[in-house]
Amino acid sequence: MIAAANILKEFWGYSQFREPQEAIIQSVIKKKDVVALLPTGSGKSVCFQVPTLMQDSGVCLVISPLIALMQDQVENLQKRGIKAIALMGAISKDEITRVFDNLQFGGIRFLYLSPERVQSAFIQEKIKQLPINLIAIDEAHCISEWGHDFRPSYLQLKILRELHPSVNIIALTATATKEVVQDIAAFLELENPVFYKKSIIRKNLHLRVVDSADNLESLYYLIKPIQEPVIVYAGSRIKCQRTSEYLNNKGIKSVFYHAGLSKEVKEIASNHWFNEQSQVMVATNAFGMGIDKSNVRMVVHTSVPYSIENYIQEAGRAGRDGKKSSAVIIADLAMTKHLQSYFSKGIPSIAFIKDLYVKLNQYFQITYGDLPKQAFPFNFSSFYQHYGLHMLKTYNGLDLLEREGILKVSKMGKSISELVFTANNEQLFEYYKRNSKKERILRLLLRTYDGIYQSFQTINTFNLSKKLGISIPKLENDLSEMDKDGIVSYQANKNDSKLLFLKPREDNYTINSIVTSIQKQEKNKKDKYEKVISYIENISICRNRVLSRYFDENLKEDCGICDVCKKKNVKEDKGQLQSNIISLLHKNELSSKQIIGILNQESKDVIKVLCFLLDTNAIVLNSQNKYCLQLAN
Repeated sequence: MIAAANILKEFWGYSQFREPQEAIIQSVIKKKDVVALLPTGSGKSVCFQVPTLMQDSGVCLVISPLIALMQDQVENLQKRGIKAIALMGAISKDEITRVFDNLQFGGIRFLYLSPERVQSAFIQEKIKQLPINLIAIDEAHCISEWGHDFRPSYLQLKILRELHPSVNIIALTATATKEVVQDIAAFLELENPVFYKKSIIRKNLHLRVVDSADNLESLYYLIKPIQEPVIVYAGSRIKCQRTSEYLNNKGIKSVFYHAGLSKEVKEIASNHWFNEQSQVMVATNAFGMGIDKSNVRMVVHTSVPYSIENYIQEAGRAGRDGKKSSAVIIADLAMTKHLQSYFSKGIPSIAFIKDLYVKLNQYFQITYGDLPKQAFPFNFSSFYQHYGLHMLKTYNGLDLLEREGILKVSKMGKSISELVFTANNEQLFEYYKRNSKKERILRLLLRTYDGIYQSFQTINTFNLSKKLGISIPKLENDLSEMDKDGIVSYQANKNDSKLLFLKPREDNYTINSIVTSIQKQEKNKKDKYEKVISYIENISICRNRVLSRYFDENLKEDCGICDVCKKKNVKEDKGQLQSNIISLLHKNELSSKQIIGILNQESKDVIKVLCFLLDTNAIVLNSQNKYCLQLAN
């Protein structure tokens, strides 16, 4: 058997492991079941990849819930000269058979599957025939209803123990509470598992909450002094695009990334950021899993994270090189109650789920007791508008029905189409004069999409219709008319996803069977969101203590570096604060709120010093109500 250190050096180029990777690997090699809780950036994948390669032959079966994560890991292994493959997307039985033949005889060492794929009897039979030497369950928290990304399909993974009873299992996750860890061990039927846990506390990571009603302006002043890479989590697709545009207009190079972009556009954005052609990546939580960039200096959330677990994972992408870094949430504290209310309104009730399920069956004309074999073309926007349903509740309701195995939705999103202008400026001007009602649409398209004169651009009819205050069908009709008039070339994509029913239609009986599970999950979601709000509103307890308690750790002393600790323990004298303010105003004209945010000081202390500097004519207040240095006569 090849030594672990030799494998690490040969394929990864490192001379030593991070704590506690080596201990975990030794337990795996001894054929013990393992549960490993390693925060983001701790190198979880090495803990199953190295022990697999230490053995002369055999395949490691890796279960992962995210296609993007599987793709990243397979590509990273292949770049190192290690054969790996992932079964993803629609693939025929003949193709699957070829893949498994290659696994038997082609020297492939890693097979990546989704938990849903494992439920196939055909796949199970193929797995049974493979020389499996290790089973790795990634994102293992998904197996628990108390976890932040519960996936019922994970509960079926115990079948792997039946298929290969002598093969040990390693379950890995970045974050898990005590209840989740217990569920992982129980539901995977682990035998006397060895537990490893690395503290979530990062001594180099400065945790901070900035109270601001203008998160874009606050974001700009946070990023401006930083020269190294930054990730901004903006919450929604449209916010990503708008935030990126704002930063670019301010002279900070940025790109944006979300699930609605094509694979090519995502790759361009990722490469720009990884190669540091752009400093800032603005993204939804679709970005980040599996990224390996050590010098991210700041992670900023401009939208409230859905859970503490999500926040720890995303914030932990800063400062992996061990250098001083920041994780910041920008939030309007006066609006947190409103945010809680908005979050709650998006959670569908049992009555709503029952009604949604009936409407889906009506929409596709499915009779009671029937189970169609085919997947139906499905347009999310058209469906919820047809019935006058609440958009967010409908989206969450479909997600819930999918999690519970009632149906499957592929590529669920908003109505997306492509358009390019074909008329020249003179033709467009003449068209404006003849069709004043369409002028607003045309001007909005030109403002929103760069390059729409040169090539087809992906347009979001959902967002456009909201800005124009008209329905999607009306907008699509107007675009079609402009296409006929030769002003644009418009290619509508009517069906943005496919929907497959997995159980026969039995209306209330179908939903009643999952009521208890739904209620548990939705209560769990609310509780987790409330914990995030509590974390944001906290002004008295060390932030790292709050987080450590959540994950059943015992931090004996305050961290001393979070914003709460600094406000409690670090009281700069008046002279130093004056010097800091003068230094800031040498570079920019700033409002008092901006100065408070940048210096991370008590507002009353900053205001006192500003008043003193005004009284002594060191600074002045300009017409925009911003402070600037007094010019010499």
